[in-house]
Amino acid sequence: MNIIIVGCGKVGIKLASTLNRDSEDNITVIDTNRKKLEPVVNKYDVLGICGSGTSKETLEEAGIKDADLLIAVTGSDEINLLTCLFAKKLGMCKTIARVSTPQFSKEFHLIKDDLGLALAINPDRTAANEIARSIKFPSALQIDTFAKGRVEIVKFKIKEGSPLDNLMLSDLSQKLGCDVLVCGVERGEEAFIPSGNFILKENDYISVVATFENLNAFLKKLDIKSGKVRNTMIVGGGNTAYYLADALIKAGVSVKIIEKDAKRCEELIELLPKATIVNGDGTDNELLLEEELEGAGSFVSLTNIDEENILLSLFARSKTKGKVITKINRIAYDEVIDNLDLDTTIYPKNLTAEYIIRFVRAMKNSLGSNVETLHYILDEKAEALEFRIKDNAKYTGIPISQLNIRDNTIIACINRKGKVIIPKGQDVILADDTVIVVTINSGYDDFKDIFN
Repeated sequence: MNIIIVGCGKVGIKLASTLNRDSEDNITVIDTNRKKLEPVVNKYDVLGICGSGTSKETLEEAGIKDADLLIAVTGSDEINLLTCLFAKKLGMCKTIARVSTPQFSKEFHLIKDDLGLALAINPDRTAANEIARSIKFPSALQIDTFAKGRVEIVKFKIKEGSPLDNLMLSDLSQKLGCDVLVCGVERGEEAFIPSGNFILKENDYISVVATFENLNAFLKKLDIKSGKVRNTMIVGGGNTAYYLADALIKAGVSVKIIEKDAKRCEELIELLPKATIVNGDGTDNELLLEEELEGAGSFVSLTNIDEENILLSLFARSKTKGKVITKINRIAYDEVIDNLDLDTTIYPKNLTAEYIIRFVRAMKNSLGSNVETLHYILDEKAEALEFRIKDNAKYTGIPISQLNIRDNTIIACINRKGKVIIPKGQDVILADDTVIVVTINSGYDDFKDIFN
């Protein structure tokens, strides 16, 4: 595919680095700032053009007439939308725009066809949806959904004294009596796609695939809190807080937002009449305690300053047993932040890029790939891919134990007409199944790629 990325910020760089893994894609990056552009061109196999996405000459130099997809992810909604309009006038490609302003997102359907937009993604709403999913499983550090919501891959940490400590995976089903599959393990800097003789250890981060019901049963066996929280405290009243509060209130969760800007508080009172809005400085520890932080089922730090969010979450972790979620804008320090034991961290830039990459994979689906869903797991060291099995092939109808599957690759789940199967060695794959594969290898575009 010929892909043009307009905007060399955090999202643009993430897209360039990830899409660059596929050697079949020709990627061109456009930015008005040469200093931002040069490191990306030097590090990745991409073409860089210094210019504006709203310039006819720049788009033509980037090959807009032969492009399959243009992705506009600058920091300006207006520039992103205008770039997509110009792309439609100059070429025949599909376009994607990052649109942060709630008003634009709300009226997207009015301008979608005129601008040639295939997708408009709102980073704030995407982050809010991810946080809301995390609150559904308070013990989870990451949740990814497959099979149209029927299957979850949930990541959590093995705590001291857990029944999973020193447990061999082949004994998991017999000892706990739960229909789940451990599809990935992170231990220190290493990531594993474990086999049956893999032994779990305290402090491992494991990713488990299961249905919602089976996952709840599994967490109860481990004495891990799995029920939805009843109340949430949010510090910071920006767009992400609004989308999150709206979703939680609709789900029956009591919401309290602490925002220091009085004018924004007035807006939130009108937008969220069922929420409690507190005008105050959320970095004031005494205020948080007065507003009953210690009794909060979950705490979410959503200020625009990473350092504030980190300190707030560390303080909340010391005062409440509830779920603590931290928004982080800067991607570069993720390794340092992961070592702080903040509970769950949300990177809106990463989420935005991942959402766009899923769309790109879906486009490739129409061009020959049969990847239906893609998520990055195990701290982005592995991919979880959902394939549609279109025809009877040489691998259908054969027990999985007899298939010659590549190393570091596992068949994690089979969805057969709505019935979810956590596969054992004797299970088989049939035409029209959707199959979830987890792998450390990259570049799988077709299910047959998983075989030696």
